[in-house]
Amino acid sequence: MTAFRYTLWLIMTGLCLISPSANADQTDARLDPLFAQLKSITDHRHGTELSNLIWAIWLEVDDIEVRQRLHDGMIAMDRGEFESALQHFSSLIQRSPGFAEGWNRRATLHYLRGDYASSARDIKQTLLLEPRHFGALSGLGLIMIRLREPDAAIIAFEKALAVNPHAANVRYHLERLRNLVQ
Repeated sequence: MTAFRYTLWLIMTGLCLISPSANADQTDARLDPLFAQLKSITDHRHGTELSNLIWAIWLEVDDIEVRQRLHDGMIAMDRGEFESALQHFSSLIQRSPGFAEGWNRRATLHYLRGDYASSARDIKQTLLLEPRHFGALSGLGLIMIRLREPDAAIIAFEKALAVNPHAANVRYHLERLRNLVQ
């Protein structure tokens, strides 16, 4: 086990022992040290591993019904069954409005449907609940590209990279936009 993975394992194990019944989502105590590490490490591979771990925590939810709605919505969205996905995500949000990832998944769905205004509204709610949500910030940048607002897209992508400097797709979009704006 590499030193980095061992450190991650220690953090995760220690935090689980401290608060075994903690609610897992954007309020999870494991996130703060992970975000601190995400900003401080320079190795891209380790940054990707940390990013994936953060996503996994964001997706954790204790409520079985909410978990099932999230799962069903993600499956429906992956299959292109957008109306079904919308019903699942909206039901999830109604049941658990404080769960940031529910809002983010519905924002993604709205984006895929071309409903950028609804997507932006759900991203706003995601960011109110989890200001460090680099996925939502990246999504906002993509919306701004679609709306032909390159300056706003640049700002959103810069904020996403400030939180997660290892997001290669965000860096790509940001560099591309900066070249276009010049």
